[in-house]
Amino acid sequence: MLTRIKDLAKILAPRLIEIRRHLHSHPELSGQEQQTAAFVAGVLSSSGLHVQEGIGKTGVIGELQGTKQNDRLLAIRTDMDALPIQERTGLEYASRTDGVMHACGHDIHTTVGLGTAMLLSEVAEDLGGKVRFLFQPAEEIAQGARWMVKDGVMDNVSAILGLHVFPSIPAGSIGIRYGALTAAADDLEIIIMGESGHGARPHEAIDAIWIACQVITSLQQAISRTQNPLRPVVLSIGQINGGRAPNVIADQVKLLGTVRSLHPETRANLPNWIENIVANVCHAYGARYQVNYCQGVPSVQNDYALTQLCQTAAEEAWSSDRIQVLVNFSDFIDRHYQI
Repeated sequence: MLTRIKDLAKILAPRLIEIRRHLHSHPELSGQEQQTAAFVAGVLSSSGLHVQEGIGKTGVIGELQGTKQNDRLLAIRTDMDALPIQERTGLEYASRTDGVMHACGHDIHTTVGLGTAMLLSEVAEDLGGKVRFLFQPAEEIAQGARWMVKDGVMDNVSAILGLHVFPSIPAGSIGIRYGALTAAADDLEIIIMGESGHGARPHEAIDAIWIACQVITSLQQAISRTQNPLRPVVLSIGQINGGRAPNVIADQVKLLGTVRSLHPETRANLPNWIENIVANVCHAYGARYQVNYCQGVPSVQNDYALTQLCQTAAEEAWSSDRIQVLVNFSDFIDRHYQI
């Protein structure tokens, strides 16, 4: 069967190049993937899959039933949306939509999903169980997965596989990662409330800008001293708003940033950890504060057995020299040394 699959892949390759270039030329923003969804549905239908459109607003499902009946259901997930970026590559198949570009590789992801569906439809008689292909919208705004799950795409799913292009790995190679693959990304808002005053008389005011600086410094210093270095946390303040005039001490400052972490246990403790530091700094200088911590996308945690299965299958298909196992040092330490 492996030889047949590899032969089919070679036959499909020119068509998949056409598909990818078509998708790249016609990018659509998150939640607006109507034409992409229609194109995907057409390709799936022509390959004999049962297709459902409008799942998760603009998402598409394609289901393939193997002839060997059992209860196993494998989901394969890809994303379809593009980014609000102006393409200037000069490629023959560059974006034809002004200000929109497939700059994150979702055109490739969609093509991989379609290619997998097209190929497996040719060997359906050898499949045990059902394969459900999920073509997700709105990944870039972290909403599409929720929309699709709400519409039941994960019902009865035994396992789910996904992928992402990785520019640092040579084309033709496959990267494998055990454990944590991506960091959780949470939003952070901190408001420091002091008292305004004249710039010449700081002792009569409570300087929200100066206190905000102490908060930022304290947070960055505390990460290196209080967080487990084998379970990393990255806190970045990307926006500071405050003050009304150069000679007036600001009474309020708003800090906006992101917090990224790999381990669920660490992530669960971060809101209280951050608020305690902010509270201590503000209390020391007489300011009031407000911390708003909004959990965003969780960390991708790859199942060990499924990851091992993917690695074994990839090595059998392409040989081990084309497989790169991306080492997750913190998971390696946890597994082998139990620190």
